Amino acid sequence: MPTDDLPSVTLISLGCPKNLVDSERMLAGLALAGFAVTPDADGADLAVVNTCAFLDLARAESDEHIDRLEALKRDGRLGRIVVAGCMAQRLAHEIVDRHPDVDAVVGLADRDRLADVCRDLLARPSAKRRGKGKRSRRGRRRSGSKDGGEPIVRVGGLPTGMPDDRERLRLTPRHYAYLRITEGCDNRCAYCAIPDIRGPLRSKPPEAVLAEAEELVADGARELVLIGQDTTAYGRDVPETGWSLAGLLARLREAVDVPWLRLMYTHPASLAPEVTEQLAAGPPLVPYVDLPLQHASTHLLEAMGRRVTQEDVERLIADLRRAVPQVAIRTSFIVGFPGETEADAAALVATVRKVAFDHVGVFVYSPETGTPAAALPGRVPRETARERWDRVMQAAGEVAREKATRRVGRDLTVLVDGARADGRLVARHAGQAPEVDSAVLLPAGAAEPGAFLTVRVTGVEGYDLAAGPGEDVHP
Repeated sequence: MPTDDLPSVTLISLGCPKNLVDSERMLAGLALAGFAVTPDADGADLAVVNTCAFLDLARAESDEHIDRLEALKRDGRLGRIVVAGCMAQRLAHEIVDRHPDVDAVVGLADRDRLADVCRDLLARPSAKRRGKGKRSRRGRRRSGSKDGGEPIVRVGGLPTGMPDDRERLRLTPRHYAYLRITEGCDNRCAYCAIPDIRGPLRSKPPEAVLAEAEELVADGARELVLIGQDTTAYGRDVPETGWSLAGLLARLREAVDVPWLRLMYTHPASLAPEVTEQLAAGPPLVPYVDLPLQHASTHLLEAMGRRVTQEDVERLIADLRRAVPQVAIRTSFIVGFPGETEADAAALVATVRKVAFDHVGVFVYSPETGTPAAALPGRVPRETARERWDRVMQAAGEVAREKATRRVGRDLTVLVDGARADGRLVARHAGQAPEVDSAVLLPAGAAEPGAFLTVRVTGVEGYDLAAGPGEDVHP
């Protein structure tokens, strides 16, 4: 059927890779239900925002996107607006109050029923098909007098089932894909609301993981990035099965023909020696670990509920580097957590320099309603926390540039992601994850996206490496 005869829908995906996988499933469900997917909200019949609610900045970003869609709708250039995802799950009624032009709010447990909600909205009398150039302006509706009826709110309790992530309309480049192995979390870190949004830990059965991996590889993925709220918790919710992250990695290694497997979202308290052994065994598992530490002071780690001490962390990293000498370690930290002192901030800067992480993300603490940390004394002023953020980032940047400089003149195997606006290609070596880490910049036209090349590093540009044209390799 020509797409002009189908209702059109656009989707804005915000937040983390877990949310992106949900977005890909939503888009596939909409397409299979007879909607034409369009990249432009202007002129669409429906717009879906898959929101993030992890931090105040993420919620503000979600609000900004919804505001923009509401302006299009009031101008007669957009039909219906649906808000989904984490903010919908956590703040459904606040969304309805804050955004009177929103037509539906869909929580996480109803992800796979999004198409039904969209069909219901289009069946309402005021839901007219949109078209480019329609400019009839509407007045802003008052709360409680929405045209076409009150908003649909589909948000029940916490999600408890393990989502089926097969049949996705992927938003990543074809050559890499995210593979979710767990959903939800039982860690209950003091600062984190994720367990109250995405529910308890659920591990995806190994057979389902393998089936999804094979589907993604058949669709062109040459790199699979393993994700979850805590991937090292895999199997903990079903101890009778004997499932473990190390066992799953071993099965993926044997059963799935893919050049690169990458491990993200591990926890320092549960990164087992058997997982390190899998990393040491080499390809397809790349020498890379995403290991969010959150701080370097034992008393703050204790207050955060991280279940490790500073000594535990240093021992773990030493063991990792001993077993996997080429391992790249990505981490993240929180500054300004209640009770953080100037001495703690200085210790964090010193740790960043001493350990020499390959990639560092730093966040200013955001008090989340309902979390234990929100009630802690010793609140750090925002401006103080921001100054500490600057110092940690400066130290991390200096380490990153020093490490990058040591690579000049060396050969690297890289995976090409695509072109920048200026035509230069963006690629990554095994120690760089997509979307969050630095990159390797190549001359325009050096290769197609998805190609593996051997290149020689010629210089450093900020956090990134510059390299000359390379030769194709087929790992």
